[in-house]
Amino acid sequence: MTDPLTPRARKLADAMSAGFPDPALGPVRVSEIRQAARAGAAARPVRPLPRVTDRRMPGPAGAPDVPVRVYEPAADPGSPPPVVVFLHGGGWVLCGLDTHDGICRELAFHAGAVVVSVDYRRAPEHRFPSAAEDAYAVTAWVSAHAALLGCDAGRLAVAGDSSGGNLAAAVTLMARDRGGPDIAAQLLAYPVLDHRMETASYSAYGTGFFHTTAHMRWYWEQYLGPGGDGSHPYASPGLAPDLAGLPPAVVVLPECDPLRDDGLRYAGRLREAGAAPRLRVWPGVFHGFLGLGGLLPEADEALTGAARALRAALASR
Repeated sequence: MTDPLTPRARKLADAMSAGFPDPALGPVRVSEIRQAARAGAAARPVRPLPRVTDRRMPGPAGAPDVPVRVYEPAADPGSPPPVVVFLHGGGWVLCGLDTHDGICRELAFHAGAVVVSVDYRRAPEHRFPSAAEDAYAVTAWVSAHAALLGCDAGRLAVAGDSSGGNLAAAVTLMARDRGGPDIAAQLLAYPVLDHRMETASYSAYGTGFFHTTAHMRWYWEQYLGPGGDGSHPYASPGLAPDLAGLPPAVVVLPECDPLRDDGLRYAGRLREAGAAPRLRVWPGVFHGFLGLGGLLPEADEALTGAARALRAALASR
């Protein structure tokens, strides 16, 4: 049988899998898998930017402030830049500001936007809806205080990869349901959308392509906890009964990903609801490929293209 991954992607997928705990083989400790994620993060070439600063922004009522990292692109003397709130992936359990630093730098550069990367509370210490509420609180604060960041509040986007894509999609639903903030666009890279994991792509790519169905099931268990409601639309945005009123979307999917079909279905529903998604499926690559810039040509091309598509969507406002 022909391998659907490109030769370079196959080498990377196998190397990453070899150093990453697999819940299908036995119990996984949170500390162990977090350490593996930090050790395995790809070292993308550093994109220099005029200013990168760490700070804190208010969290939800009664919760602590949220650490963020703010990336500022070269200034455009003609107008303030748009702003993108970025939510990192990692199954709501792993990763943070440092693992996604390279992606955020590229996004700021190619989208011409200030990027606010959010270090939301992680599971299992903080289960659903903690991460979603942190993401929403930061997005609302950024919208209300865009002038302090030198940004245009009228061109606010949310973005995220994997579980971060889940949070970005959830924030658009929360903003619609709660009467704001006004979100102009969303970038969803291989987002987690449905806790049921029942599509054909879960069967086709559930093992052998780095990110497995067993990993996804374990992440959901950490995020929801015993008795957690995975069908809540802020947990599984793909199950939201109505997608009307959501912002235009840029959707990036790898071909060889258990989550692919959920992403395709969500993009189709966004289209039916009038959100005009820009969808691209990248052949021969696997879940998490955007983090492999400098190692995988498709990663560089996909991230650059997605950032420019987001820039175009924001420019139309």
